[in-house]
Amino acid sequence: MAEKIFKVLVVDDEPDILEFLSYNLEKEGFLVETAENGKQALEKAKKNQPDIVLLDVMMPEMDGIETCRTMREMPQFEHTIIAFLTARTEDYSQIAGFETGADDYISKPIKPRVLVSRLKALLRRYEAKESKSTFLDVGNIQIDRERYLIIFNGKEMAVPRKEFELIYLLASKPGKVFKRDEILNEIWGRDIIVGDRTIDVHIRKLREKLGEELIKTVKGIGYKFEEQ
Repeated sequence: MAEKIFKVLVVDDEPDILEFLSYNLEKEGFLVETAENGKQALEKAKKNQPDIVLLDVMMPEMDGIETCRTMREMPQFEHTIIAFLTARTEDYSQIAGFETGADDYISKPIKPRVLVSRLKALLRRYEAKESKSTFLDVGNIQIDRERYLIIFNGKEMAVPRKEFELIYLLASKPGKVFKRDEILNEIWGRDIIVGDRTIDVHIRKLREKLGEELIKTVKGIGYKFEEQ
C-alpha cells in the first residue's frame, strides 16, 4: 500500500522563507502549496484541503492569528493541523495562537530536519488520537470524537479542538487527577513548549461553557473531572 503524501500549506509574506521551506519540505516527501498572506491562504486552503498549515503571525491583509481563528470556525478545517512558524516568542503571542486553535508554535529560525520532525510528530499524535474510542458517555455529558461534538445536558455544542481534546482527556477517567505536565504532554505533546497559562486559559473557556462543577482544580497538582 502506497504511503500517504501529506499536503502542507506554507503561509509567509517573505518569498525567501517560502522558497526555503518549500524546497526542504518537498525534499522530505510533502506536497507543498504556498501563500503570501492570510486571505490568500484561506482561498488556497478551501481549494486544496491541506493536512497541515504552517502560518507566520505577522502578515499583511490578514495576520496568522486571524487566519487560524477563521479556519477553525469552518467545519472543513476542524481536523487540519495548524502550526505557527514565527520569530515572535512572547508569551502573549503563544497564548493567542493556542486560543485560536493552533496545534503547535514553532520559533524561527529552525533547522529543516527539526521542522520536519515536529510536523511528523504532530501527524503521529493526531492519528493516534483519531484511533481512540469515538464516544464517551459520562453523567450529563457525552463526547463524540467522530463528530468533534460535546453533548451537555442534551444540547450539542462544538468547541475548538484543543478544548475538545482537554475535556475528552479529563472525562476519560472521572475522578483521576491529571497533573499539569501530563495534560501538556497529552494535549500539546512533549516536543512543544507552552506555559502553564495555556492550560488555565483552556480550562477557563471550558468552564464558561460547561459550568464550574465538572472540572475541579487540585491545587498545586492539576485538574480532575467530576461526574455529575
